[in-house]
Amino acid sequence: MTLLIIIIVLALIFDYINGFHDAANAIATVVATKVLTPFQAVLWAAFFNFLAYWVFGFGVADTVAKTAHTMEINLVVILAGVIAAICWNLLTWWLGIPSSSSHTLIGGFAGAAVAHAIAVHGFSGYIGEDGATHYWYEIVSWYKAGKDGGMPSGVIIIIAFIVLAPLLGAFASYLISIWLLNASRKSIFPKIFTVALMIATIWVVSSLMVPYSEIDKPRFDSHFWSVAFDPHNIKWFLVAFIILTVSAFCLIFSSLNLHQADAALKKMQLLSSAAFSLGHGGNDSQKVMGIIAAAVAVYIHTNPGVHMASWLDVVLPNDDLGVKGVMPGWIPLACYSAIAAGTLSGGWKIVKTMGSKITKVTSFEGVAAETAGALTLYFTEHLKIPVSTTHTITGSIIGVGLTKRVSAVRWGVTVSLIWAWILTIPISAILAGLVYFVLSLFIS
Repeated sequence: MTLLIIIIVLALIFDYINGFHDAANAIATVVATKVLTPFQAVLWAAFFNFLAYWVFGFGVADTVAKTAHTMEINLVVILAGVIAAICWNLLTWWLGIPSSSSHTLIGGFAGAAVAHAIAVHGFSGYIGEDGATHYWYEIVSWYKAGKDGGMPSGVIIIIAFIVLAPLLGAFASYLISIWLLNASRKSIFPKIFTVALMIATIWVVSSLMVPYSEIDKPRFDSHFWSVAFDPHNIKWFLVAFIILTVSAFCLIFSSLNLHQADAALKKMQLLSSAAFSLGHGGNDSQKVMGIIAAAVAVYIHTNPGVHMASWLDVVLPNDDLGVKGVMPGWIPLACYSAIAAGTLSGGWKIVKTMGSKITKVTSFEGVAAETAGALTLYFTEHLKIPVSTTHTITGSIIGVGLTKRVSAVRWGVTVSLIWAWILTIPISAILAGLVYFVLSLFIS
């Protein structure tokens, strides 16, 4: 039990570090454009990091918890993974490199699990509990087909989104930038497009709402409030609100002079940065929830017959067996609180990289980048894919830079960032493997 408590504490420490390491993702553009002071910006971001507790479910947490097969590992694996993730996060923060905390954690978890499988079974095959022959590399959930044709999961999908997340962010921000640029011209066609988009958004979002009859655990006695505050519905309400707000601005953009337009864009940056901070909190806090849930599951498996206190009564969901997940309320509350506290601590070295070194950011670019980043995070969270908020916002900033000219993006800085992204998972995995072997000498 002592080791389990240590893991939970270290996981929350990682969550705190994640907060100040990734604070730059949400606040870099509002600081660069002087919409908010650095102190105001971190307060703003921290508030919406914490607010995500009431917005998002636990889909990403489930995906992270199943990075490795919990029935074949021990608590030392998870401890090694968390320690490695903390070390890499602190190193990249110190160097001012906006690497991915998400991929650091997943790489560490997977690397420690592989080291455990090699230490226990070697490189040859072994007979598992199911009677079949398994190999050391199978301890990691590399790929699992989606249920009923849904989105597949596994480490390969997470690795794929190292490329796809920034590409989605760049593509979305490029389109939003082109939309805003055309809306600034005195022409009827951009307005027709904007109205059509507003109608399409309302129709799509309303069709995606979950009715009261399909809500497993209504939050209120009132049908209306239960539907309105269901996590699934809140996300789509937010998507609609963001798109409709930008659309409303586009309808009046051409009638504003330069000073009025800049003032309006700076106010919209508050909305876009808040939306991105919500996505950051919802995406990154869930990863720590997943690690804690996996640790409890491993503890129960390695200590059969143990009676768990109600505050640690965690059950991982299993779609194949129809098992619903259970997570005590203190776990998500602690995770969201830790990441919000970390965001309050700031991360000024990375703010400089994100806010000025990639491309020059104005209020116009800030709105486009943060809006695109927020929409990308909501989309991937809906698919239960843990992506990097760092990669997403970096891609979004690059996307708005491309609307000016290709040379507006400082590609030397960008290439350095991409190398950091590529190396994060393997380095974290190797580091976690080494930490596992060292810990195994002292912890049986």
